[in-house]
Amino acid sequence: MDVLDIARWQFGITTVYHFLMVPLTIGLGILVAVMHTMWVRTDKPEWLRMTRFWGRIYLINFVLGVATGLVQEFQFGLAWSEYSRFVGDVFGSLLAMEALLAFFLESTFLGLWIFGWGRIPKKVHLATLWAAVIGSIVSAFFIIAANSWMQHPVGVVTDDATGRPEQVDFLAVLTNNTALAAFSHTIVAALMVAGAALVGVGLWHLRKRTLAGAPTTDVDHSVWRRSVRLGGWVSIAAFMLTAITGDVQGKLMYEQQPLKMSSAEALCTTEAPAPFSIFAFGKLGSNECDDVHSWTVPYLLSYLAHGDFSTAVPGVNELQQEYAAAYGATYPDDPSFGDKAGEPIDYTPVLAVTYWNFRFMIGMGMLSAGVGAYALWATRKGRVPTNPIAVYGSLAAVAAPFVANAAGWVFTEMGRQPFVVYPNPDVPRAEQVYFFTAQAVSPGVSAGEVLTSLSTLTVLYGALAVVEAWLLVRFVRAGITTGDGAPTPGHTPEGTPDDDLPGGRDEKSDDVLSFAY
Repeated sequence: MDVLDIARWQFGITTVYHFLMVPLTIGLGILVAVMHTMWVRTDKPEWLRMTRFWGRIYLINFVLGVATGLVQEFQFGLAWSEYSRFVGDVFGSLLAMEALLAFFLESTFLGLWIFGWGRIPKKVHLATLWAAVIGSIVSAFFIIAANSWMQHPVGVVTDDATGRPEQVDFLAVLTNNTALAAFSHTIVAALMVAGAALVGVGLWHLRKRTLAGAPTTDVDHSVWRRSVRLGGWVSIAAFMLTAITGDVQGKLMYEQQPLKMSSAEALCTTEAPAPFSIFAFGKLGSNECDDVHSWTVPYLLSYLAHGDFSTAVPGVNELQQEYAAAYGATYPDDPSFGDKAGEPIDYTPVLAVTYWNFRFMIGMGMLSAGVGAYALWATRKGRVPTNPIAVYGSLAAVAAPFVANAAGWVFTEMGRQPFVVYPNPDVPRAEQVYFFTAQAVSPGVSAGEVLTSLSTLTVLYGALAVVEAWLLVRFVRAGITTGDGAPTPGHTPEGTPDDDLPGGRDEKSDDVLSFAY
């Protein structure tokens, strides 16, 4: 077994698993902060109950997200030491700021929000939540800036002694156009995830209450109706913004990574104007591009690439030859390349992966927006949908934006292979910084060692998935448990220990961290 392939599988599995939790944390954090703001401004109990319920879901996901994210940085040094050495001068500052500035801001103020109910003034308490949410957004920016540097390296020069990039312009790294486009795309995609959660869970509870004969005039009904309406509008708006930011990314991809764009369309030969592929069939999995056939929309790919309907988009076959001429037809015969030394280089990403993940990303996003539109229509003028297919379908569709986010991430990372640091075409060839994935693996690690860690982490992450799913299902099914008047400054906060009960705990405790106890 090849060490490189196993190490890539390990990093891919752990990264995608962690990234399933990241968009929900970011998106739901923003919406919970909005709910809390509305409660402070209006003092309406439904906004308080929404804040408390969705705040629990947010915290459960945050805790599991932190646990799964810790593994990521350990992998850099253990399985990818050569990669760490190469990017260290750039990543060192970005990851340090992410940990020391953003994550500490996020975790500190989140702790104040969790334990500050009823103990600090309402507006100060609200400010702690916003600070935590801003911290998570800033944290995401530093991570995306690091990843975007791998896609489009800027602000560095090559050290002649070591051959490694040396950072000379930190501001250029932070303002990398690839980073700014990817960051905006990620944030609005995160809101789409949160919007889908509000819609699915809200519709399920509305139907459950209606079938049970619960009144439609009480606060709890208003909570779920507001959740659905808010989630529906957020889902639609976020999808539209995702399409806009995705269009910006597509035009940058045409300039910076043309082979990724051509692979996403299974475009074998250069065409002007270029059509957009709706469905492809043939030998995608074997990367035999000439045996791929597509149903297409004429002119559309040219517009997505350059904003007009006549631009030529280079094909996979031509680009493969161009890259081979520029960066070599075979890997250098050097020990740092391991088993890949001297072998031919396939500059074309796996067509099946790039082509279908690109379509999963778009298709699942459209599905999520469609469910949001249905939710707004079905709940208009006080209506409550009770059709089980529609309601349970909306609940199942909560997974759609998660799939879209994961597919987009896989497409982005797999599409730049065989480079782990992709060459910047804006820089003269002699000055370009790039690094092959084949030379990034730790040289002293065996296939058995990486396979053991892959198996262990897969089992561990599977156990954590069961824990998170159990907690989320438990608290979603429990619904709203907050009392009308809790909690406000000057009153005993919910969850405060009651000395009259055994163990000093109130058996009706509604502490926001009760799931941890």
